[in-house]
Amino acid sequence: MQNQLSTTRNGQIFEEPLIFERSRPGRIGVSFPTDDASLPIEIDSSLLRSAEDIHLPEVSEPEVVRHFTRLSTWNYGIDLNLYPLGSCTMKYNPRINEEIAASAQFADLHPNTPEKYAQAGLRAVYELQEVLKTVTDMPGITLQPAAGAHGELTGLFLVKAYLEKKGDTHKTVVLVPDSAHGTNPASCTLAGFTVRELPSTAEGLLDVEEFKKALTPDVAALMITNPNTLGIFETNIPLVADLLHKNGSLLYMDGANYNAIVGKVSIGKMGVDISHLNLHKTFSTPHGGGGPGAAAVVVSDRVREFLPGPIVEKKESSEGPVYVVTSPSASIGRVKAGPGHFGMIIRALTYILSYGNELHRVAEQAVLNANLVRKSLQEVFEPASGLDTMHEAVFSDAKQRKTGLETIHLAKTLIDYGYHPPTIYFPLSVHGAIMIEPTETESPETIAHFCAVMKDLAARMNGQDESMKSSPTRSFVRRIDEVEAARKPVLNYFTKKA
Repeated sequence: MQNQLSTTRNGQIFEEPLIFERSRPGRIGVSFPTDDASLPIEIDSSLLRSAEDIHLPEVSEPEVVRHFTRLSTWNYGIDLNLYPLGSCTMKYNPRINEEIAASAQFADLHPNTPEKYAQAGLRAVYELQEVLKTVTDMPGITLQPAAGAHGELTGLFLVKAYLEKKGDTHKTVVLVPDSAHGTNPASCTLAGFTVRELPSTAEGLLDVEEFKKALTPDVAALMITNPNTLGIFETNIPLVADLLHKNGSLLYMDGANYNAIVGKVSIGKMGVDISHLNLHKTFSTPHGGGGPGAAAVVVSDRVREFLPGPIVEKKESSEGPVYVVTSPSASIGRVKAGPGHFGMIIRALTYILSYGNELHRVAEQAVLNANLVRKSLQEVFEPASGLDTMHEAVFSDAKQRKTGLETIHLAKTLIDYGYHPPTIYFPLSVHGAIMIEPTETESPETIAHFCAVMKDLAARMNGQDESMKSSPTRSFVRRIDEVEAARKPVLNYFTKKA
């Protein structure tokens, strides 16, 4: 057991043991009264499991409650402070979203409720489908995918279905720029495609001439992130789309950074065929801890018939509108049970409706805040591009490289200042990358304080402060051997014990 004498200023235990380390043989959480009615109830011994089989800790109820309450105080979340993680970040989740999603009409609705008794829920799904189709100018949509990466995979399955129907099975290559979202190559591989990487220009945009060279008859699609992971808007999308379509290929636009252009840019008019939208980032649903996530995939008419079902449609009847569940004619089938993560759908719809006809304000404020970060820090950190920033500001370590301190030391020391580190070392095209995204939900005061901390860290690096190599020193969990943790992970207590 770890040292229990180590405490915080308020007396909180600093080194919390595992729940299994708190276990004591024979200790129980709940006791039941002895059966004094002599009821003839016995459980077949074959159905019983031994304590050794289930490996549950033996602890009292107060110990369980206090253990997990203490652990909850260790967590860093968006309700505590700015979460500067770039590209796939978190932003504040408005409490009205939670209130509406928790209402009995939605929270108590069973997924298998017959259609005629689930009209309110189906209507909510339908309305989110329609508003996202309207905002993006895309005629088709599915809300099934469980997360952004799952949306990518779904979109690539749609590409495959489209090509198979045309008989273009020789098209097996997906072009992916080096400025793309990090999960794109993995999704392509999982879907059975071969990835061909495209270089960016010195400014961080897709190199159109290199794209033209790579656009061979075996290309199934281009998978481009826009705005890209350097925080830059790709201006040549219509040209690229036209070239792809003439080649019999499709354009997939990763919409992970859609929050920078929502209400401002028409995906459909740019010639995009498939795009996934992360509901957490643009539309404020919770994100983190592996879920519950959600993604919407919007599509052009070219691939609409292949969308996974079910999809909610509205039909008119003598008694008014009726909402029904259907599947497209050539559907690739389900990618998840039901129409999607229902609670996330309700939260996203609430967020959109709360803006009314002013959803474009999300993009305006997100871009403004990102540029505020860029302008505040560009004298102490080298911007990755000279072009205007959209949703995030990306810096290299060019000004710090000579100090002997690296981006990792900055990130770890930032924890001691009370902030979660930003995304680092990505995109790979930027040496020592530091990617910061404040989103539209942060105030100027919060951003100013964060930037002041970053400037202080830059000054410490320039002064070759060696203490940064041992940071963090004030967190509950200190510096770990990340290489060892990745290569030899301890996945459960019993592995560790052995």
